[in-house]
Amino acid sequence: MTTTTATLVRLKLSLLRNGLRGSKGRRAAYVTTLIVVLLVAALQLLGLIALRGNAHAATLSVILTAVLALGWAVMPLFFPSGDETLDPTRLVMLPLRPQPLVRGLLVASLVGIGPLFTLCLAVGAVISLAHGAAACVTAVLAVALALLTCVALARAVAAANIRLLTSRKGRDLAVLSGLVIAIGAQVVNFGARTLGSSGFGALDPAGDVLSWIPPASAIGAVDAVSHGAYAAGTARLALCAAALAALLHTWQRTLTRLMTSPDGSTLQAAEPTRTKRTSRGPRLLPAGRTGTVMERSLRYVWRDPKTKAAWVTSLAIGLIVPVFNALQGTGSIYFACFAAGMLGIQMYNQFGQDTSAFWMVAMTISSPRDAYVELRGRALALLTITLPYATLVTVVTTAMLGDWRALPEVLGLSFALLGAMLATGAWSSARFPYSIPQEGYKNVAPGQAGLAWISIFGGMVAAALLCAPVIAFTIWLHVSDESSATWLLLPLGTTYGAALTLAGLRLAAPRTATRLPEILTAVSKG
Repeated sequence: MTTTTATLVRLKLSLLRNGLRGSKGRRAAYVTTLIVVLLVAALQLLGLIALRGNAHAATLSVILTAVLALGWAVMPLFFPSGDETLDPTRLVMLPLRPQPLVRGLLVASLVGIGPLFTLCLAVGAVISLAHGAAACVTAVLAVALALLTCVALARAVAAANIRLLTSRKGRDLAVLSGLVIAIGAQVVNFGARTLGSSGFGALDPAGDVLSWIPPASAIGAVDAVSHGAYAAGTARLALCAAALAALLHTWQRTLTRLMTSPDGSTLQAAEPTRTKRTSRGPRLLPAGRTGTVMERSLRYVWRDPKTKAAWVTSLAIGLIVPVFNALQGTGSIYFACFAAGMLGIQMYNQFGQDTSAFWMVAMTISSPRDAYVELRGRALALLTITLPYATLVTVVTTAMLGDWRALPEVLGLSFALLGAMLATGAWSSARFPYSIPQEGYKNVAPGQAGLAWISIFGGMVAAALLCAPVIAFTIWLHVSDESSATWLLLPLGTTYGAALTLAGLRLAAPRTATRLPEILTAVSKG
């Protein structure tokens, strides 16, 4: 091991050790993650070994390797701060040449939980596939190539996007992590149900294709050599080796550009000031304070990372749950109401997203009327997104299930639920405000978790109780064989939801006006 490589490995170990010493919470999280990963890796290793001799062992091993490689490629984009110790821009001032730097960073990247998990999967995969001396030799090469290719892929992706990932817009990519996780969980669930009904044989065509795509091709080479296809095995190993060489070359070129190019912020500062166009099109929002509040709230949704993360997650889950249940054949038309419920949660803790800047809002509220207009503007901003989206989810779910006669009924229930959540959300925002930290992944400031639970879950229970009359009327129509009159639920639910929203805003406005100092103190703790 060269001096540069040994130094980078020691640096990685020292930074990890010092980071764990500085925070008990980080140490506990790291140890917990390590234990969970080791348990999953051990179970996965034993499961793959148990597949030895199974007709579908090659297919499963290749697909698992391909999915893991996809995770290595994607995770740096959604979690750019997950490995701060290997940010190459921190080494710009050091006299390092590209080749030794790439070699040292690659070896240092092998230190961590992710490489250990990948190693366990690769070892289990080759054990399940290797039969014969030639296959065993190929297995050793395959494990090394698969592991190095996964790590090099992650490093190349991270280095190529480091300027973006360290900017504000780049950090906003993290808000999509909730969407990826939600979709991934539903895809896994859907795949498990499909495999349960059709068996692993349905995956064989995909496995055959992926066995030629690096780094899964390295695992596929072991299976090919085990069956005597030495030419195919050699070709698959060569593909993986070529992909590794290409990734290392790309990574080296990216590092060279990063180390020798001036910072974009410096170039921008050196450029002459350009006159920005300030002309705007026709204003679509209402005039006065209502339009101003709506515009501010919509800008929070677009620009604030925490607010954007909450909205993206709610929009995704609100669509995924009814759609995937409909695809699986277990869905119900009433699952479409889930979208209204998820989006209605955004009304809770409206002042928490302002953080300490709420003092500027508080300075403009001198009466319950001002508080009412403020809350009304925030509710209208939320409705501009939730109403069309809830309608879209309901129509899509109805089309997938083919139950068009129930569309007015479900739309009415969704609107009633949305109105109830807006009403309880306005009241909870005034009564149980809490702070949202701007840094890190926590959505509640320390010591305010109880307030968050009371605000959200208490409000959801109250919203369900407020919707009880509409739900009871719906049940009565079905029980009394009056199904032909269920269309009445659309105007009834819409009117009932609007009435609940107005009543909730009226009740929350006086409390908001009288609790401005308490609200400011609560939302400023983050």
